[in-house]
Amino acid sequence: MMSSDKIREVGEGSSSSGGAINTIAPLLNNHHRQSSSLLAPTPAPASTPQLSRYESQKRRDWNTFGQYLKNQRPPVSLPQCNYNHVLDFLRYLDQFGKTKVHLHGCLFFGQPEPPGPCTCPLRQAWGSLDALIGRLRAAYEENGGLQETNPFASGAIRVYLREVRDSQAKARGIPYKKKKKKKRPNLQIKASNNNDGATSANFQLQSAT
Repeated sequence: MMSSDKIREVGEGSSSSGGAINTIAPLLNNHHRQSSSLLAPTPAPASTPQLSRYESQKRRDWNTFGQYLKNQRPPVSLPQCNYNHVLDFLRYLDQFGKTKVHLHGCLFFGQPEPPGPCTCPLRQAWGSLDALIGRLRAAYEENGGLQETNPFASGAIRVYLREVRDSQAKARGIPYKKKKKKKRPNLQIKASNNNDGATSANFQLQSAT
């Protein structure tokens, strides 16, 4: 038989071991909860519709123009903007252009492929400016502007773009060719009487002349 001292040691040992288990158990439970939270699937963020390339470029152009108006002294608000501000903006963009436009005194004026470098300035290409105005004209009305007061649709802007187009074509020796519109077929309907006296329609497609 075990002595009372040994029984007391076993009892104390059991109680001490039980104390250790009781101390570790909350830690294990806490670790289990943390592991469960890490393994739990997180809800996916709400996806926003991706803008097209055109819409993204239009937004950037609109923000650039708005910043240009704010940098004026004094700053110009959108309702105060007119076609003169748009013309100044287009001339301002020329400093960032990458198209070589030969001056009248340049030896390479009118040559599409100059044999050497020259000191003529770089300008924004006419096609880039024309596309820019188209995007800004649409953005103006999308942001609350009225079609009747749209400065990007002003006749002065069209005249300026036409002058830039013609001058760049002469300076670079690359004539501007207007794209021909495709002919649309005309739909003609001919009525004819059948044997039963009912009227039937014959559809014929003919090319426009």
